[in-house]
Amino acid sequence: MTERVCKLDRKNAPQEQLFPVEGGAFGFDDNGYAVFPGFCDVHVHFREPGFSYKETVASGCAAAAAGGYTAVCAMPNLNPVPDSQEHLEAELAVIGRDATINVLPYAAITVGQRGEQLAALEEMAADVAGFSDDGRGVQRDEMMREAMLRAKKLGKMIVAHCEVNELLRGGYIHDGAYARAHGHRGICSESEYRQIERDLKLVEETGCAYHVCHISAKESVALIRQAKARGLDVSCETAPHYLLLDDSMLQEEGRFKMNPPVRGREDRQALIEGIQDGTIDIIATDHAPHSAEEKSRGLEKSAFGIVGLETAFPVLYTGLVLTGIISLEKLVELLSTNPRRRFNIPLTGEDCCVWDLNERYTIDPTGFRSMGRATPFAGMEVCGRCVKTVYNGKTVYIEK
Repeated sequence: MTERVCKLDRKNAPQEQLFPVEGGAFGFDDNGYAVFPGFCDVHVHFREPGFSYKETVASGCAAAAAGGYTAVCAMPNLNPVPDSQEHLEAELAVIGRDATINVLPYAAITVGQRGEQLAALEEMAADVAGFSDDGRGVQRDEMMREAMLRAKKLGKMIVAHCEVNELLRGGYIHDGAYARAHGHRGICSESEYRQIERDLKLVEETGCAYHVCHISAKESVALIRQAKARGLDVSCETAPHYLLLDDSMLQEEGRFKMNPPVRGREDRQALIEGIQDGTIDIIATDHAPHSAEEKSRGLEKSAFGIVGLETAFPVLYTGLVLTGIISLEKLVELLSTNPRRRFNIPLTGEDCCVWDLNERYTIDPTGFRSMGRATPFAGMEVCGRCVKTVYNGKTVYIEK
């Protein structure tokens, strides 16, 4: 059951004013609905080819459109891994056949994402958004240095999952109070920020454009803030769950398990400050669907990953905008303007999404378009429902 009750001061009323953003504007139509430029998620997992029992390009696009997204960048943990033009073509064929929005693939940094040999970066560069081994950190310094040098020459960005393997120690949630109280093995924050620290030194050496995936720790925010102050070509993203949850909110369910994990209250506050002051450029979902069975094994044994495309805007609008933490304009920058600018993904035609910001409802994963259902936001009461998404002048989602 839904109810039109949410308020954002006077901005929820129909009005003539449009708020300019790069590539377009947003404002309110005659029905009082908010109209935004199409959102852009630079970190999704559409699982095809290779793992279509988790998600397909078609179902992923449907979920994205239902969340207001008209462009996404798809990570390379696939089978085959897009580490050569031949392997990339398998993914491009599926995208060409089934995508209903703009789906841009990443190519792997290393062959098979194994960190042992660089992938065929030169032959794939023209067809990809950047190079990433997402899901795995590149462990060898010399491997990452060479990848950065080649990416710079190709005019492409390194998009890094930062994780030091030897610091993981079998952990699967944050190494904090909840883990200690419930007998879980923790993942320390150092496993994330130590590799960011290493990579930033390599960026300074090579001049490569560099983007850090899903930062979760306060130390990571501080390192990126310092790097930007030094003028390095660096950007980063965080995800809605890191901004709205901390480890005191965990439950003994697989829908609370993701990598990196939700961390402590101080980390969450540092991330909020990072989006407020511009240290964090982008909010991405890290949409990572798995089968119901893979997410039913509790915190210890469930697969890492949650879905997020259909919940991102409402949970952020409810948790950050209506609470006065950031403005609506700032949220649109984080979801659309900034990712498009950083990854050179222009709005195409009449890309936009239309939202009823007054509608309050409870998140129910059984209604998701995604094949994945695991979300820590299940049961959360939120404001804001997408009523229409248009990509390249064509309606790709409309609320029924």
